[in-house]
Amino acid sequence: AWPGWKHLRFAALVAVVGTLWFILVYGGADALTAHRTFRVRVHLDSELKIPFVPEMVVIYMSIYLLFLAAPFILRQRAEFLALAMTLNVVVLAGGIGFLLFPAELAYPAPHELGSFPGLFRFADRLNLTYNLVPSLHVALSVTCIAAFSAKAGSAVRVVLWAWAIAVAISTVLTHQHHVLDAVTGFALAVVAWRYLYSKWL
Repeated sequence: AWPGWKHLRFAALVAVVGTLWFILVYGGADALTAHRTFRVRVHLDSELKIPFVPEMVVIYMSIYLLFLAAPFILRQRAEFLALAMTLNVVVLAGGIGFLLFPAELAYPAPHELGSFPGLFRFADRLNLTYNLVPSLHVALSVTCIAAFSAKAGSAVRVVLWAWAIAVAISTVLTHQHHVLDAVTGFALAVVAWRYLYSKWL
């Protein structure tokens, strides 16, 4: 439903603050790790056999549709702000994880980028280099979906959670993350939704 311009302006302001916070934490953690030599192995050898499916970047980038949908689904300031604050805490937790477990992808660099090479290159640039555990891509998308699901019927909840799982899988099939990254990102989102978002409403 149309939330009204007043709510959209409020949501835009909150989104700008959240984006700046993300850039500071995510970019800052990556920059700090770039100057460190210590790295943590976060993958199993068997994961290197996981196929590279570059077309999954479409699902991977669908996370931005979740952000755009938020003010249309959460039409009260309190619930929208609760989600925004929860996402900010998730980003902070992710930044701490990146600094505690500095890591690098073990997958070889891809030679073929599939049907959407431009989109894949854009996604790859956004991901930077060292921020792996936990996957904020998974954590942020699952947190949004958990909030949206609370306001949806049974059928829509199934679709939303299928979307969340697909996004998590896409992070691995596009070789942007390892399995541990996706699992810890999912777990971080569940904890944040249960102990932060639900309490702040």
